Amino acid sequence: MKKIILSITLMAILGMAGAQASTISPAKFASCVSQDKVAVRPDDLPEAVKNTLSGDAYADWKVTSAFLVTKEDNSQYFEINARKGEESTVVNLDKYGKKVD
Repeated sequence: MKKIILSITLMAILGMAGAQASTISPAKFASCVSQDKVAVRPDDLPEAVKNTLSGDAYADWKVTSAFLVTKEDNSQYFEINARKGEESTVVNLDKYGKKVD
């Protein structure tokens, strides 16, 4: 009788362990793109970038911070944070002042 109770108990424990193992979902990993970000003073931005920012599209916007971002493929662009009143935006421009995605 003890062997039967012991066997049933062991099977119940193994059954619960198997059920718990099947409910664990595999870990999800987000892909991460390596980027290097260096702060740049707005006065030190290239002239082409300054010209774009002083144009009609960004006339009322004030640059609050800027960063030089180097992507994994060694391409670079400037990430510029700007404000106009309560609004804020991020503009990405290459060294020639052209918008990049």
